[in-house]
Amino acid sequence: METRERGCDYHPNYMSSLIAGRWSECPKCVQEKIDYEMSEAGKKAAADRLAAQSEYLLKKAAIPPRFSDRTLETFIANNEGQQKALGTAHAYVNDFTKTSGQSLILCGGVGAGKTHIAVGIAHELIARQCQCIFTSVIGAVRSVKETYNRSSEITEREAIDNLIKPDLLILDEVGVQFGSDTEKLILFEIINGRYENRKSTIVISNLAMTALAEYLGERVVDRLREDGGKLVVFDWPSHRRQAA
Repeated sequence: METRERGCDYHPNYMSSLIAGRWSECPKCVQEKIDYEMSEAGKKAAADRLAAQSEYLLKKAAIPPRFSDRTLETFIANNEGQQKALGTAHAYVNDFTKTSGQSLILCGGVGAGKTHIAVGIAHELIARQCQCIFTSVIGAVRSVKETYNRSSEITEREAIDNLIKPDLLILDEVGVQFGSDTEKLILFEIINGRYENRKSTIVISNLAMTALAEYLGERVVDRLREDGGKLVVFDWPSHRRQAA
């Protein structure tokens, strides 16, 4: 092992070893860093950095203000179906890794809590420093089609890549739009790109599963169901109507 005498700004010279192409650092500096991180001040600084990063990721997530306070803890699970949906969400969070590629399909009636569950999952993952993006399908397609304008600062490929890169992409209101061939192709590019990169996607739709499969196409549904992807059907009455 190659060694040489080196120095740092704070301590006398020390012997450094070349390990895996890198020279070892000053041992006293390394120990001081460890001691600081173990101290209360170090722990607080680390917690502050974590909180700041989570706040940044939350802003980047683009969760609509109407849903920004939705968490898994505030989801009301009175019946068996709701309890199962909540349990699936917690399991999804606990099993989530940035390279798992596991997706969720949340479908069923309006106002049953699909978006609540999806946003609740996003909050949990953001707290774990995962990058999450929330968008409607219309918004996703629009962001890509806007690049067709000559004044666009990014290309179509870059716009699609922006939707492929996040650890989790939540696609809301799937099936609301007419679904032209161009829109379906863009949607396939996004979902297929995430599938190939083992990125997780949550699809939210008011359509029944048969209608959703017809809209998305079997290839897309197959990709969403691979790697342990799950379907959760929200088949209970609307929370909104009950609240009214």
